[in-house]
Amino acid sequence: MAANLFGRYVWLMDILRRYKRLTFQEINELWQESGLGYGEELPLKTFHNHKKAIKDIFDVYIECDRKDGYRYYIDEPERIEGNNLRSWLISSYATLNQIQADNKLEDRIIFEEIPSGQTWLTCIADAMRRNHVLSITHQGFGKPEPSTFDIEPYFLKVVKRRWYVVARSPYYSERNKEQGVKPSDVYLVYALDRISDIQDTGRTFKMKKNFDVHSYFEGCCGIITSNESSQKIVLRAYNGFADYLRTLPLHESQREIGSDDESTLFEYHLKPTFDFYQLVLAQGDQVEVLEPESVRDEMRNFAQNILDFYTEKKEGKPCKE
Repeated sequence: MAANLFGRYVWLMDILRRYKRLTFQEINELWQESGLGYGEELPLKTFHNHKKAIKDIFDVYIECDRKDGYRYYIDEPERIEGNNLRSWLISSYATLNQIQADNKLEDRIIFEEIPSGQTWLTCIADAMRRNHVLSITHQGFGKPEPSTFDIEPYFLKVVKRRWYVVARSPYYSERNKEQGVKPSDVYLVYALDRISDIQDTGRTFKMKKNFDVHSYFEGCCGIITSNESSQKIVLRAYNGFADYLRTLPLHESQREIGSDDESTLFEYHLKPTFDFYQLVLAQGDQVEVLEPESVRDEMRNFAQNILDFYTEKKEGKPCKE
């Protein structure tokens, strides 16, 4: 029953996001056509109860404009659009509602699997909700053995089909404090698919108010952070590839600064971490780094290494006759 109510709330927010303004009659008609309505009408009292619940749960206000024919709308829609998690949750659950309502769609929507989210995601989210310290067993790539240590889970982040937890390290933070290192608090990022065990210690922690996760990842293109300052980087996109970048920017700072018949220039302000280079390399010969020269040199090194790999294989294995 609770899940069904949640689905109703999401449905109502979703249709108001899509249609902007609707009378109650229009909402009722859409409700009867939806899979959740089963052809039955939406009672006015139930509608108002849903409005109140949406306000309490999602902090989203549905108002009525009497001057516009008593049409309902979402007041301050940026409360949804400006919150990535809230927007993703509403869109995902609305799609799930539609799939469940119409079995014909079940095998016609294909999702990418995120393996790391299946085992530890709810465990970490629950610890975040209760501010519980977790003991995790983690083995990073290249490490000969796993290590077990405590973390204070602050945030969850998904990047390139991997879930990560951003956490404060009690061990390194305490060590810095003893050694007089400032800032003493140390925050690290752990991939969930490299965790083999999690135990709830039962101990609680208080989140540091001075930690801003957006500042922590500012200028980054993925999960790797850097203490270096952001740089201005200019890329040239060839032929029609600019359309791909316009619809799916490489980074939030992307700005189009010029174009001709053959190419388009894009400017970014970011930190050229390994995540950035991977992102650019994934575009193949469709983009070129123009500046700064240091980033261009690094791209040249990557390109030379790739060329060496394929050249060595070709020279080391003679063709069959």
